[in-house]
Amino acid sequence: MRVIIDLKEIYGETAKLDEKSKYIDTLLKKAGKGNDIILTGQAPIWLYLIAMHALHGLAKKLIYDSPVTGEVVIFDHNPF
Repeated sequence: MRVIIDLKEIYGETAKLDEKSKYIDTLLKKAGKGNDIILTGQAPIWLYLIAMHALHGLAKKLIYDSPVTGEVVIFDHNPF
């Protein structure tokens, strides 16, 4: 299953590093386990890095998507 997560929706108006645990909890609830996850949305690079690290080992495939780059596969752990 593909799950699209807009990081801007997770943090709201201003991302705050001291709230990263809350962001990770929300991210993990949305992502589930064993899904193809697409991360998108306006967010600071540190939040993308934290999100990608948190999803490694839980997501089957992780994709970054933006209007500039299109879809970029970060990792793909599908054995097929």
